[in-house]
Amino acid sequence: MKMLAKLDAPKIEVEKLIERIFKFRQITRLDQKLLMSNLLAKDALSDAEYQLVNRVFDALQQGLLNVVD
Repeated sequence: MKMLAKLDAPKIEVEKLIERIFKFRQITRLDQKLLMSNLLAKDALSDAEYQLVNRVFDALQQGLLNVVD
């Protein structure tokens, strides 16, 4: 039987991560993975978290954030 190591993404507050995304005006693959893993680990999003995530999506659609690898 083969055992696979589970990689746990570092825990970072959603607010701090989104703050950093907007500070540098870019979102990286790592940012995306951290954001998704933190949000999916929750049972529900708070209103504030929901608004922050929407802010990121809106900024991406408007071309205000660069997507980088």
